Amino acid sequence: MDILGLTFRQVVEAIGPRPHQVRALRAAYRELVNGRPLASHDADPGLQTPKTDRLEAGPTRGWPLRADILPVVRTHQDGELTKFVQRTHDGLETESVVVPMERYGRSWKTLCVSSQVGCARGCTFCETAQLGLLRNLTPGEIDGQVTAARRAFGRDVRNIVFMGMGEPFDNFDNVMQAIDVLTDRSGLSFSAASIAVSTVGRIQGIRRLAALGRRRLNVAVSLNAPNDEIRSRIMPISRTDPMPALRDALLDYPLRKCQFFMIEYVLIPGVNDAREHAVELAEFLRPVKCVVNVIPYNPRRDSPWPAPSEKSVVNFMTWLQDAGQMCKRRLTKGRDHMAACGQLGNRAIARIDRARDGSGEPMGVPSLAQP
Repeated sequence: MDILGLTFRQVVEAIGPRPHQVRALRAAYRELVNGRPLASHDADPGLQTPKTDRLEAGPTRGWPLRADILPVVRTHQDGELTKFVQRTHDGLETESVVVPMERYGRSWKTLCVSSQVGCARGCTFCETAQLGLLRNLTPGEIDGQVTAARRAFGRDVRNIVFMGMGEPFDNFDNVMQAIDVLTDRSGLSFSAASIAVSTVGRIQGIRRLAALGRRRLNVAVSLNAPNDEIRSRIMPISRTDPMPALRDALLDYPLRKCQFFMIEYVLIPGVNDAREHAVELAEFLRPVKCVVNVIPYNPRRDSPWPAPSEKSVVNFMTWLQDAGQMCKRRLTKGRDHMAACGQLGNRAIARIDRARDGSGEPMGVPSLAQP
């Protein structure tokens, strides 16, 4: 049983241990999902650390448990930032980024995880969109990114952001199950408040999440335009989920008093970076409890746009602030190694996958012409 995508309660329900065995089972579960063997003084005789990336526990107690961690096949370093690539069992790849963080003299790491291999949303500024959607990741493959990061880069991975490859709300059920495992106090023990889910503006997903009542989760929305005319040119989803309806969904969302939406705004030269764009954006967001996160564009491969100048970024933030909109800037990290926001994805993998059935589209994946 691969437990990376299961909560401890689900493991107990599947195995049905006797009451006196639950404590030992919980210890085995905790160590496996965290990606390391039991300490020697706690070790169960059946727990072992094999030479592969599969950790197993408890066969002498009749517990066929394992944590099937996908192998890390490549890493790319940019200072303290690290992008790592894992190979899936069907020959595809996931990409994740460990981002060093520091505030008030304290340091930790944030892990940017992927929820899909590729993406079907077709945003023109994003490298991942150039792959198309190859498939959804399972809960175990999502949480396996966290386990791999903790094994390779230390226990100080404290925050999780679903901002890697894919649209999380297009893989809603698997993402929610992965979050259940992440926040399980018997396992990985992340606080829901340390997890953020970023969406391109899938209204149905926002409303589904609201209905679940998971109010401690943080929500980020990739808006990237002040109006639907501009947004529909760079984000096809704006044609089916227009900005006024998206704003209505945000206004209906049950934020806590101490919580706000993160509105992500990728600043693209000549597209959405003018003074009038800043003023219009601030007016659109006025009723929404939010902070705008200005992200200087990180050019994808064969990009039609360059990165913005420092002056244009500063100007845009000043215009937003003058219009009464709170904003901050995301520092650029990993751009030179295709590890920055909007740069994840291996097009060679997409070409291989498309060749499997001899067509121009991945098997079972709709055309991007139908967002």
